[in-house]
Amino acid sequence: MKITKVNVKPILLPLKVPFKIALGEDVEYEGVVVEIETDNGLTGIGEISPSHRITGETVGASISIMQTDIIPQIMDENPLFIEKLMDKVNARIIFNPSVKCAVDIALHDILGKYLGMPLKTILGGFRESITTSITIGIKSIPETIEEGKSFVTNGAKVIKVKIGLTPEEDIEKIRLLREELGYKIAIRIDANQGYEPRTAVKVLRQLEKYEIEFVEQPVAYWDIKGLKFVKNNTDIPVMADESIHSIYDAINLIHEEACDLFNIKLMKAGGIKAGAKIAAIAESAGIPCMIGCMVETKIGIAAATHLALATKNIKYADLDGHLMLRKDVVEGGVFTENGENKVTEKSGLGVTMIENN
Repeated sequence: MKITKVNVKPILLPLKVPFKIALGEDVEYEGVVVEIETDNGLTGIGEISPSHRITGETVGASISIMQTDIIPQIMDENPLFIEKLMDKVNARIIFNPSVKCAVDIALHDILGKYLGMPLKTILGGFRESITTSITIGIKSIPETIEEGKSFVTNGAKVIKVKIGLTPEEDIEKIRLLREELGYKIAIRIDANQGYEPRTAVKVLRQLEKYEIEFVEQPVAYWDIKGLKFVKNNTDIPVMADESIHSIYDAINLIHEEACDLFNIKLMKAGGIKAGAKIAAIAESAGIPCMIGCMVETKIGIAAATHLALATKNIKYADLDGHLMLRKDVVEGGVFTENGENKVTEKSGLGVTMIENN
């Protein structure tokens, strides 16, 4: 079997509502669908979810890199040799992790289809479902309360709240949200690098009494000492997100004892294989992991869910990016019910392209 064709298609999808975090605001999702075809009729589907804020990528540059640097490296190769092909890709391009991710996901989709099994089974098969948080972007306090209540009414078990712009308002927002939702619903917070270390500690100490599950990336991604300072001065567990992209970041964070948890995102890490390696390194150091996402279609969310279901040390999930889209380009693969992500039993990712998209 060999790769005979690679299709690269940009997509532009509206969001249901504008999504604001400490780093900026989006009203639509720009991504790229990658389809890898083989000579025996199998097609693997992958997704590039470029983020100029997080990974420094754009749609245009991603397509160019695919066409000039990656496609020539994988053409006529056996798609089942995923480690070999990803090694060639990594040797060709240093950065652009979401581009690598698309290739990795598509190759895994082919593998699953070739073997006639869902990826969760091939990757390890640890659980059948995983609880996912449902995210509230930065909004006014009344809007946050209403959206939180709506999410819980529709089955959410974990609410993640974006903070990081106004400390006093953030504290009041979480206080009122906890008061409204009670203590049976888990609350996570994500500052997206919005605070200075000492400000983060002041905010988190005020929030400790509200039983926050954990806080994501309270300080700038490069400030590892600041991240450690926050970790050492609050009872709320601290999760690294933008500070961890690769296995090398994982090793450094472990060495520095800078955080309590890792947030693995396939688009940051470079795909399923890279994400699994980070989870394994973290497990060896006793660090639990969450698997998160950008705003993505069901392609990326399905891939991340399969990995989460297969990996014991991925104990948490924040896989709701597809729920923010007004429409999708694929169907099937992953579904969210009562706050739980599950996948279908179809082979590979389980997703199918929707025609006329």
